[in-house]
Amino acid sequence: MPSAETIERFIAGIESNDHVKAVEEFYTEGATMRENQKPPRGPRSALVENERRVLARAKSVESICVRPAFVAGDRVVMRWIFRFVWLDGTTSELEEISYQRWEGERVAEEQFFYDPAQFVRKPAA
Repeated sequence: MPSAETIERFIAGIESNDHVKAVEEFYTEGATMRENQKPPRGPRSALVENERRVLARAKSVESICVRPAFVAGDRVVMRWIFRFVWLDGTTSELEEISYQRWEGERVAEEQFFYDPAQFVRKPAA
């Protein structure tokens, strides 16, 4: 079960937009992530590379945790809003729920729930 301090550090890492460091620091070596009902992907090294690829396509990202985070034993649920400005100037906003299973102080499994239609890019303002 993660401590309240660890959860807060995890959220702060994501909100500071250092997604790569957050995965490196807070996920187990064999961690998996799953988008909606797609097959899980992992391990942590692959998750880190995926974060790098996504962030390389963005000019900027704003990450906001909509409080509270819910913790019940080794399960944590968080609501997130991500705003992307892509290199071509288009934007996307994604709202998702993250459902995590922790092993001690690290995430072992994570599943995201969101509407894929949110990835449609909007023209630059």
